[in-house]
Amino acid sequence: MTFDPGNWQGLLQLGGTVLVFIAHLLTAARALTRPNRAPASRAAWVAVIMLAPLVGMVAYLLLGETSIGRSRFRRLQQVRHNMSRLHEADPGQPVAGPDAALADNIAPLFELAHSINGFHVQAGNRIALLGAEGSAADDPVADCRAAMATLVADIDRATESVHIAFYIWLDDGAGGRVADAVAAAARRGVACRVMVDALGSRAFIDGPRWRQLAGAGVALLKTLDDVNRLQHMAFSRMDLRDHRKIVVIDNRIAYCGSQNCADAEFRVKPAYAPWIDLLLRCEGPVVRQLQYLFLSGWIPETGETAMEGYAARGAAATFDRGSRAMAFETGPITRHNAMADMFVACIYAARRELVISTPYFVPDESILRALCAAPRRGVATQVIFPARNDSWLVGQTSRSTYADLLQCGVQVHEYPLGLLHAKSLTFDGEVALVGSANIDRRSLELNFENNLLIADPAVVGVLRQRQQKYLQVATPVSLSQVRQWPLHARLVQNAVAMMSPVL
Repeated sequence: MTFDPGNWQGLLQLGGTVLVFIAHLLTAARALTRPNRAPASRAAWVAVIMLAPLVGMVAYLLLGETSIGRSRFRRLQQVRHNMSRLHEADPGQPVAGPDAALADNIAPLFELAHSINGFHVQAGNRIALLGAEGSAADDPVADCRAAMATLVADIDRATESVHIAFYIWLDDGAGGRVADAVAAAARRGVACRVMVDALGSRAFIDGPRWRQLAGAGVALLKTLDDVNRLQHMAFSRMDLRDHRKIVVIDNRIAYCGSQNCADAEFRVKPAYAPWIDLLLRCEGPVVRQLQYLFLSGWIPETGETAMEGYAARGAAATFDRGSRAMAFETGPITRHNAMADMFVACIYAARRELVISTPYFVPDESILRALCAAPRRGVATQVIFPARNDSWLVGQTSRSTYADLLQCGVQVHEYPLGLLHAKSLTFDGEVALVGSANIDRRSLELNFENNLLIADPAVVGVLRQRQQKYLQVATPVSLSQVRQWPLHARLVQNAVAMMSPVL
């Protein structure tokens, strides 16, 4: 019997083909059976895996599932459990039921937010939208500069602690001034903790400012710094991000909104500048909730368990006729669809007017249907998107929804003077939802995000004025314009949108 190398080679090729085929089927089966996934997402992933077997399998292994790793998940859950017990036991943070002072269509929103993190609506807050007094609609850069100047001034007055979490921190004018203020605070004995996303702030981490902060004694943390760890590749997402934007000073003042720690000129993407943002300054009981959110991210990664009760320290200031508000946070360890549920609930709660601004609009079916239903219920509905988006894929997907929105009576506007990065929702002059979350798949399903739900006509009125500034210079989009878009443009938009569940 003679040895035929060709036979062995053929057998090896056949064996390899069978293994790839089995792996292909198993990956498709996993995509189909994974819990907490919308049918559209299942269909999109199976289509990718079937149409491009090798590429599809690799893509699914890297991007197909929302997982932050079992050990991190356990750490986060344990810390949040410990902090929740301390939070509920603190006599300065009374546990309240539904607030009778809230209207029937508003109280359920706070109950829904309560179901996410366990917080309750807090009265007596002082919340201010930061910006330049009297700034013109076409000068949003002034608002950004004024907001960052206020933040620096508060850090300069800090006496006990400065806690900062940003997705993006740049070494530019605003970023440098904040870094200088934090370093100076640390040198005078203030406990400073800085938490930035490892990808979003990678240039800052690798630059001299990071070393400056470390040299001043600031405690530093790069969150989700797992991109290059091969052991995290299998059935987890390599692109999960910490998109939160939180600053808490002396457990007394807090900041939240869409503003990253950077100039409005945003020099890493100058072609789309300026970045147009919202930043809120908060005092009152809601500050403790934002402190809780910061520490629930900090402690599991640093092991600084002595800080678990810090959010409950000190007497929370309250203000007469203050705002009712609640902070909440979503991400890979919170209930599935929590952020989408909040957007949908707010849209359906509107009775007269609804205004939304968001830079990245890749809605799930529930949000799109809620928006389309709003005008049919008699709600004057306006949405504002940037005219030029820094993400081509998101821009195409967003425009694929215009026809549906316009046919239902939603007024669509495109902001032309920069990238409108403000994430805001207001309705009826009574309620606002502001924070870090976009209306896209990343914010709805993947990233760590923090938002603030506010019920106060005075605060909402100021936010509505800022939205009106955007509308004054924005260009309305008509249904006739959309119908005149060339066929190839509509084909591209809808083809990209079809794959939006895997973006």
